[in-house]
Amino acid sequence: MVAYVIIPGIDGSGEQHWQTLWERRWGAAAVRIAPASWSAPDLDDWVGAVQRAYDDASRRDGQVVLVAHSLGCWAASTWLNANPSSPAGAFLVAPPDPRGPAFPREAAATFAEVSARPLPCPALVVGSADDPYCTPETARDLAARWTARWHLAGACGHLNSASGLGAWPHGRELLDSLTRQ
Repeated sequence: MVAYVIIPGIDGSGEQHWQTLWERRWGAAAVRIAPASWSAPDLDDWVGAVQRAYDDASRRDGQVVLVAHSLGCWAASTWLNANPSSPAGAFLVAPPDPRGPAFPREAAATFAEVSARPLPCPALVVGSADDPYCTPETARDLAARWTARWHLAGACGHLNSASGLGAWPHGRELLDSLTRQ
């Protein structure tokens, strides 16, 4: 059995977001982070929330996988770099480019100076051909710097609720391929 840590982006993932739909399906095997700063993200607060969720998830099962979206990818990678004896894997979807023009610098100022370093566990970065927050080239470069596998999901926007992915079966297949490594 696998336990999952759900790490959404700014304001959490709404009711129709694939992360929320997966979390409902997984039930007690999923733990969502709960930072105090959802709308004005503070990196330390989010990393602390990842730690608390990871601790909770690891009590449920020894094999834990991080499932991050958007800004949550940076909270996940920052936490992973500080925790070398870390989870079984990291599924990083639509990481925003902190140096890109659409990055929410005012709302997420403490995230603006993050950098991608090799991760201590198997990881998969999923990007979109038309993500307004990150070009596919930059997402592929982040994957390389994170030493993660890379997958271009096609033209799916920011891979969020507005993308109309629903339960995103293709994403589940990608996640399953990560956990089978």
